[in-house]
Amino acid sequence: MSDDTATHDTVTGAPTLEMVATVAGVSRATVSRVINDSPRVTPAAIAAVERAIAELGYVPNRAARILASRRTFAIALVIPENTAKFFADPYFAQVIQGVALELSSTAYTLSLLIAPEADAEKTRNFLQAGNVDGALVLSHHSDDRSYLALARTLPVVFGGRPMSAEGGEGYYVDVDNVAAARHATEHLVSLGRRRVATIAGPADMAAGLDRVDGWREALDAAGLAADLVERADFTPAGGADAMRRILDRGVTIDALFAASSQMAAGALGVLRDAGLTVPDDVAITSIDNDYFAQNATPRLTTVEQPSVEVGRTMARLIVDRIEGRDVAQVTILPTRLVHGDSA
Repeated sequence: MSDDTATHDTVTGAPTLEMVATVAGVSRATVSRVINDSPRVTPAAIAAVERAIAELGYVPNRAARILASRRTFAIALVIPENTAKFFADPYFAQVIQGVALELSSTAYTLSLLIAPEADAEKTRNFLQAGNVDGALVLSHHSDDRSYLALARTLPVVFGGRPMSAEGGEGYYVDVDNVAAARHATEHLVSLGRRRVATIAGPADMAAGLDRVDGWREALDAAGLAADLVERADFTPAGGADAMRRILDRGVTIDALFAASSQMAAGALGVLRDAGLTVPDDVAITSIDNDYFAQNATPRLTTVEQPSVEVGRTMARLIVDRIEGRDVAQVTILPTRLVHGDSA
């Protein structure tokens, strides 16, 4: 299948493949191979064709490229959450920014699919119907196992460890959530805090489980009790409700590790209403150095995730997988503690 029409476009006057070949001093077939990323082209020919394309302003015929390569040159980014949570969480925007930045230098376009549980089957059918060359899945829950099944027939990269990845399934990009939570909790312990509660994330997400493990590891190592756990949904409202439940236990705490800055922001208001000051009465650490952490009063001490780099890495891996290059199944990116005024 050729990449373009065989004659000059007399309707639009647009440059054709033949014109590029003439200016580059190569054959039409060579130009087609360069455009379709064939390895059977010399560096000199590639450079000549690229110069000619730039000089003429040639735009390859996308439809012909799709037919020739049997690819759509489209990648889906699937967010299995409702729209309210999607638009409220700055983490999603940062990861999407990273994906878009990485794909901007490639031939691939990005399709965003917000796919709450009610739309899951429709989304899977769309992905399996040949509409995309691969998929990125962000914010994976344990009941979204169908996306792991989809990975057997379509290149898929997850943002965050999918729940059954321990069994060898799934390519993913993540941070070490256990270490991040342990680091945040160790900081509280280093300040002399001895009764440290946690507001944990959902139990159906790997991050929700791993961050509790990290909190518990830090307290166990210090010989402190690790029994004040309340779970929430990574939202400010969820964090506020969980903080009320902790206070309702009637146990005096002097520190809190919240598994997200959104939940920490919600907890701050509840502590204030209870007449407790931060950090004097209760020191707080969290994860995510985002809008919520930076605009909280006091500003949160938190563990920063490289969210944009997560997106860039996911995009790079999915393109490599689509194009048949070997990639690592698991990529773990570093985090760092950012000191604020809450601890």
